[in-house]
Amino acid sequence: MTGGVVTAIDLGASSVRVLLARVGPGQLAVKEVHRARNEPVALPDGLHWDVLRLHHEVVVGLRLAARGADEIASLAVDGWCIDYALLDDAGSLLANPYHHRDPRHASGVDIVHAALEPRRLYERTGIQYLPFNTVYQLAAGQESAAFDRARTVLLIPDLLGFWLSGVTAAERTNASTTGLLDVRTRSWAPDVVAAAGVSHSLLAPLRDAGEPLGPIRPAIATTTGVPARVEVGLVGSHDTASAVVAMPAVDDRVAFISCGTWSLVGVELAAPIVTEAGRAANFTNELGVDGRTRYLRNVMGLWVLQESLRTWERAGEPEDLDRLLAAAGALPAGGPVIDPDDPSLLAPGDIPERIRDLCHAAGEPPPPSRAALARCVLDSLAAAYARTIDDVVRLTGREVRTIHLVGGGSRNGLLCRLTADATGLPVVAGPVEATGIGNALVQARRLGFVRGDLDALRALVRANAVVTRHEPRPRI
Repeated sequence: MTGGVVTAIDLGASSVRVLLARVGPGQLAVKEVHRARNEPVALPDGLHWDVLRLHHEVVVGLRLAARGADEIASLAVDGWCIDYALLDDAGSLLANPYHHRDPRHASGVDIVHAALEPRRLYERTGIQYLPFNTVYQLAAGQESAAFDRARTVLLIPDLLGFWLSGVTAAERTNASTTGLLDVRTRSWAPDVVAAAGVSHSLLAPLRDAGEPLGPIRPAIATTTGVPARVEVGLVGSHDTASAVVAMPAVDDRVAFISCGTWSLVGVELAAPIVTEAGRAANFTNELGVDGRTRYLRNVMGLWVLQESLRTWERAGEPEDLDRLLAAAGALPAGGPVIDPDDPSLLAPGDIPERIRDLCHAAGEPPPPSRAALARCVLDSLAAAYARTIDDVVRLTGREVRTIHLVGGGSRNGLLCRLTADATGLPVVAGPVEATGIGNALVQARRLGFVRGDLDALRALVRANAVVTRHEPRPRI
């Protein structure tokens, strides 16, 4: 068994990345060859993703990847969940997909709940309530003219996979986030699909991570220089599913925080837990690679800080993030704490002003400076992580001794330290590119470059990835 090179395409809510990974027995080396910003576009009819720009950046990245490696064996796409695109009967994109932060999706909640009450919906799907879940988006979206001509619905990573290979498929880890999949049969749930008011024929065939999707389109091969024989593979196309593959855990006494624009906080289980207590705590059962279940809750994540930085930039007063975090870390504990999941923080806009409003409403003094506001955000995230991990221990009976914080947020040493302090548990931060690594490992295993179960893949990550351990400080 010898190693080889694969390309991981990672679509994030704030950036798109293309990585080259050389993987083999005892070998794991990942290099980013292209990164570009991913920003929503506000149009008169709402907030959209610019998926044409995403595809362009993927093609640019593949061209650079082809120049940077002797031989690419395969490529695969992962990305965020929930948002979808509509294709007509010729496979053409009918409209730029709506962004999950667009307020129109909320109109679908009452439509779905009138047909299938929330308790029953959770029993069928095991998915936490979020007002922009795909099932609600589909119910709301039928008001658009594009829906009349739609013949296929694809989530965003599946859309990019289709543009690269010509094959339509719904990869299960991402399909499981839609609120349309039966949590037990792992197939589309006909009664839930009917509650959304859509035809079952719109949904693509379900496929699993680790399967081949199809050879790269000849036009993509010609444009990028990637060999025409290269196959597009399926990985955990939900970015958190791939990130959890690369969690460098030694055993199962761990919780994970996949931290980026969103934070997903939970544990990996062998089977879903669908209970009324879990529904009340708004926990979700999302499928993972190798049939695992990711039992977790979504927390707003670094979006709150990212949008605050954009607010200051739009005002012509940009802030340096490193300087801001250093100043925030020098502040004493005991500042204001808010609920980072408050609905007022979901949409783009003046987040600093909304944070001040939340502090006023709670009877707390608002942050007096930008550094204090950043510290408020990070203290609030750490507190939310601690509450979520306490809940997951209560709901699952799982012992948690270590937290693995992976993804871009692992670069934020202050957040990692505050999380360790808030939970009283050590935080192992990294790898930063966990999603791309997990994507690459599943491709490499399919091709025979490495072998073994998730434990074997994680052992390879432990042996090669850079991580930092943050111990909790004694509580006074």
